[in-house]
Amino acid sequence: MKIKCIIIDDEPLAIRVLENHLKEFQNFEIVGSFNNPISALQLLEEECIDAVFLDINMSKMNGLEFIKNIEVKSNIVITTAYREYAVESFDLDVLDYLVKPIPFNRFLKAVNKITQKVSLERGLNLDSSSDNNDSFIFLKVDKKLMKIMFDEIQYIESLKDYIKVFTTVENYLVHKSLTSLSEELPQDKFLRIHRSYTVSLDKIRSVEGNSVEIDSKRIPIGRKYINQAKQIILNLEK
Repeated sequence: MKIKCIIIDDEPLAIRVLENHLKEFQNFEIVGSFNNPISALQLLEEECIDAVFLDINMSKMNGLEFIKNIEVKSNIVITTAYREYAVESFDLDVLDYLVKPIPFNRFLKAVNKITQKVSLERGLNLDSSSDNNDSFIFLKVDKKLMKIMFDEIQYIESLKDYIKVFTTVENYLVHKSLTSLSEELPQDKFLRIHRSYTVSLDKIRSVEGNSVEIDSKRIPIGRKYINQAKQIILNLEK
């Protein structure tokens, strides 16, 4: 699935940063990069663009004015050095709001949002296709992006500044917080059961006391999570 996008920013360096980030994703095609938002308006009228990475403070037309002037609303991701426009931006239904300098891990989260949204807009069968964003996530492992299928993930363990993703294929060490990754996983397939563990509901083999068993490993259920965790797990098993 190809996702067509454009970049609008009056700073050449900011455009290069976004272009370099997007080169990591083979399914994203940069149709054009613009330092003048007015020039981008014509392209949006002529071609179907899936996503727009948009700066706010620009000379001839700011980003919020740009959004108000386009008829066909693409998935817009704001990229700005200013935090104070976030509320107004989300009132205009932007998909995400990134504050410069944009860390790659945060940019990756926005890319995952775009991919999921475009998949839904195109009416893809998300349950049967293994190449849609509801089936996998990209995680940065050893300086490269690894495509990890949700169905292969058994559980994720927090290790201070890192997390370890245990899968049926191999295990991956990722520089990311457990909270951040848990928010990106499908909520109907994964459950946070401890401050140090998020588990795949499908991979739970048994529940004993305040723990679950996954692949012969006992994983504790934290006191804070136990009531909700047991209710969800046991309901799924009925």
